[in-house]
Amino acid sequence: MRTQSSADGLRFPADVPSPRRAGRLRFFALVIVLELVLLIGTFPAHAERVKDLASVAGVRSNPLVGYGLVVGLDGSGDQTSQAPFTVQSLKNLLNQLGVTVPPGVSPQLKNVAAVAIHAELPAFAKPGQVIDVTVSSLGNAGSLRGGSLLMAPLKGADGEVYAIAQGNVVVGGLGVSGKDGSRVSVNVPSAGRIPRGAMVERVVASGFDSGPDVRLDLHVADFTTATRLAAGINQLLGSAVARPLDAVTVSVLGPADAAQRVAFMAQLENLDIQPGDAPARVIVNARTGTVVVGSSVRVLPAAVSHGTLSVTISEKPEVSQPDAFSRGQTVVLPRSEIEVTQTGGQMFVLDGGVSLDDLVRAVNQIGASPGDLVAILEALKQAGALRAELVII
Repeated sequence: MRTQSSADGLRFPADVPSPRRAGRLRFFALVIVLELVLLIGTFPAHAERVKDLASVAGVRSNPLVGYGLVVGLDGSGDQTSQAPFTVQSLKNLLNQLGVTVPPGVSPQLKNVAAVAIHAELPAFAKPGQVIDVTVSSLGNAGSLRGGSLLMAPLKGADGEVYAIAQGNVVVGGLGVSGKDGSRVSVNVPSAGRIPRGAMVERVVASGFDSGPDVRLDLHVADFTTATRLAAGINQLLGSAVARPLDAVTVSVLGPADAAQRVAFMAQLENLDIQPGDAPARVIVNARTGTVVVGSSVRVLPAAVSHGTLSVTISEKPEVSQPDAFSRGQTVVLPRSEIEVTQTGGQMFVLDGGVSLDDLVRAVNQIGASPGDLVAILEALKQAGALRAELVII
C-alpha cells in the first residue's frame, strides 16, 4: 500500500488526507456553504410580480347593461298575460321594422322572452372587437334554450351605447314540464351566455397616456408593500422615479410617448416585489362554522377549559288503571325523565407567543368542533389573550 508523509513526519495511506490537508478541505467546504447561503439569501422570499399585486389607475373594465328580446323558443317563452312588457317590446320592434300591429290586438306568443343583458367592456377595447354577454329572463319564461337574441344596445352608466348584442343563446341548464304540472329542471335554463355576442361601438377613455406619471394601485392596502414597490422600481430604473403616496397608490414618472409608456409598463409589471406580511386576523363564518386563522396570529398566556353540557328529556307516559268495580276511568299520566350529561371539561394552557400550529394542535387534542373553536376564540379575544383581529361574517 502506498503511503505519503506529512509535514510533521507522520505517514498516512495515500487515500487518507493528512490533518493539514483535511483542515484545508473543511475550510474550503465552509466557504462554499457560506457562499451558497449568501446566494440563496439574495433571492426574494415569496416575491410576486407587480401585475399580481397592483393595477394601473384608470385601466379597468366597465359594466354594460341592456334590454332585448329572445325569439325562436319552443313554447317556453313568456306568458304574455303575466308579462305585458314583452308584448309592448315586440310591438315597438315590429313598428321599427315597418310592421304595424292593429290597435287592440295583443299577440299571444309563447316563443318570445324579454331578457336583461349584461357584459363587461374590457379596458382599451376598440370598435369592432367582440365581447361575451350574459342574458337572463325578466318574465316567466321557462327556458331560453334554442333562442336567439335580436339586436339590442348595451349602455354604460352614462347612458351612452357602447356595444350592440345579438346572437344565439347557449344555455347550460335544462327544463322539462308535463301537462299535469310536474317539472324537472337541471341548473338554471332561464339564463345563458352568448360567446362573442356583442360588438364594441365606442371607446372608453382610460387616462393611461395622459399625465406625466402612472399610478399603481395595490389590491390590498399595505404601507410596507407600497414602500417596497417604490424602492424596487427605483432600484430597477436607477433613479428616484417612484414614490408612495399612501398605503395603496405608488406614483411612477413615465415617458410621454405612448409606445415608450407601453414598453415601460411591460418592464414594471414583471418586476418581482416581496409584499408585506398579512395582518394577524382570524376569519370566522358563523353560519358554516368555517374558521381561517392567519399565520401571524399569536396568543398570550391563557388557560382554556372546554366542556359540553347536554340535556336529554324523554317522555314515558304511564297508564293508570282503576280497581275492579270502582267505576273509575283509565287515565294516562305524563312522566318525564331528564338526564343531564356533561362531557369534556378539559383544561389546557397556552404559553405566551404560541403560533397557529400550537393553537390548532391544542384545540384538536380536546376534540373541539368548529363551533367550539369559535367560542374559544371569542373568549380569548374578550380576555385580551388573542393578538389578532377577530372577524365574524
